Amino acid sequence: MRQLRNTTAAFIFALVVACLSTLTSAAQTAEQTPLPTPPIQRPANPKLPTVFVVGDSTANNNANGGKGWGDPFVSFFDTSKLNVLNRARAGRSSRTFLTEGLWEKVLEDLKAGDFVLIQFGHNDGGPLDTGRARGSLPGLGEETKEVTMPDGRREVVHTFGWYNRKFIADVKAKGATPIVLSLTVRNIWKDGKVERGSGSFRQWAEELARAEGVQLVDVTKIVADKYDALGEEKVKLLFGPDHTHTSPAGAEFNAAAVVAGLKGIKGDPLKKYFSAQAKEVKAYKPSKSNR
Repeated sequence: MRQLRNTTAAFIFALVVACLSTLTSAAQTAEQTPLPTPPIQRPANPKLPTVFVVGDSTANNNANGGKGWGDPFVSFFDTSKLNVLNRARAGRSSRTFLTEGLWEKVLEDLKAGDFVLIQFGHNDGGPLDTGRARGSLPGLGEETKEVTMPDGRREVVHTFGWYNRKFIADVKAKGATPIVLSLTVRNIWKDGKVERGSGSFRQWAEELARAEGVQLVDVTKIVADKYDALGEEKVKLLFGPDHTHTSPAGAEFNAAAVVAGLKGIKGDPLKKYFSAQAKEVKAYKPSKSNR
């Protein structure tokens, strides 16, 4: 049995490495009912720099056989040199990550020299004032809308861009480095090609990063390119209970994709913190022709 587990683990890792070795939005999906919020992860060594993962269940999910990429992500770093904290929470949008106080908890631990990976959008296209009432207004502008929440509270809702600009500004104010991530890819295909995000969230992530002068890891493109190369049948193995949430193998695949993107950004700022596992992942260098 142990040999079988080792063989399976080796196969999963080999698949991830093979798929990423040649590395040259999704807002409408309803997530599973969020699990009770787990305890907030704290830095193992507050004196070390920390990478915070901020997002939704595509980064932090342990429901129905699914797994988010923020958990296996830690294995790509030398934790004797760097803390890696997965602060993403299932079911949250950029709006509710702020209004529920989750962002405040990040700021409490954030210090100069840290890094924050910001990835939202899967839930930002939801309703503003019904159901889970977690949607943000579309776009990057300064528009607002006052709504009445299901419990009777009044709330001023901002755009997707406004919430993310606040996150970026707060990180910069702390002397830390914000990095914007476009969305993970859903297992939805048409004419032999995987969907590259419904709506405009990938585009908004790119525009936001450019306007705010921060780095972008285009997870959508990195992953979608490799999904297309693998084909629909093989990609099924990377998903869990639905077309949005990944299996453990898919979570590791997406974590490696994030690492490839991080290694490809200007200056490779996390280079000195990567583990031996990360060294197996080639940097993703987008060209103007394949954007």
